[in-house]
Amino acid sequence: MQLTSQEIGRKLLHLFALLMPIGIFYGPALHFPKLLVGIFLGTLFAGSCIVEFLRFRIPAVQKIFFVMFGSMLRKEESFKITGSTWIIGAGFLCSILFTKEPYISFIVLSLFVLGDAAAALVGISLGRIKIGKKSLEGSLACFFTCIILSVAVLPLIPGLLSAWGGKMPLLIVFVTALVITVFELVPLKISSNIIINDNLAVPVIAGYVILLLQKFFV
Repeated sequence: MQLTSQEIGRKLLHLFALLMPIGIFYGPALHFPKLLVGIFLGTLFAGSCIVEFLRFRIPAVQKIFFVMFGSMLRKEESFKITGSTWIIGAGFLCSILFTKEPYISFIVLSLFVLGDAAAALVGISLGRIKIGKKSLEGSLACFFTCIILSVAVLPLIPGLLSAWGGKMPLLIVFVTALVITVFELVPLKISSNIIINDNLAVPVIAGYVILLLQKFFV
């Protein structure tokens, strides 16, 4: 399958989602009230949901939406909520659920955004071995991107990994990368008609996995 400028543009847009973990982690350091970032993300998520609701019901809103974002939408997003809205929702949930551990929000959101981007770009351009709608090559790209970021990049961010002495324990690195990769790949089905979007669920699941595992290292 050919990698299109549409998909590249889509993933570049998703990189703006990295502003969420930055805000969640550095907000307290800038003396923002702890819940301020959460309130902002919650408002942004609610506004995005309202726009999605209106565009499905008011043709004029749908037309404006397509003029602004149509070139980056996947086919199914013409009639389903966009991935960007779900990512904002994940940022909001992480900011609330991990209020006392903002570093966890930073880790899982940044790993998921960049790992998901790697999976899509490699899977579309090089994917040959299909696993459902995705590919083994894309999943491997996601896994190793998470590993490399955890080992080589995250330790360079001042104060981020202070809970573990400046480095993520290898067990947490491996398990977190594996959880993000597997749940990015496998649909989260509650029933045959209800599937939880991976953009919303994966960062939250990975965050709780880190929260559980870190008890063995703190």
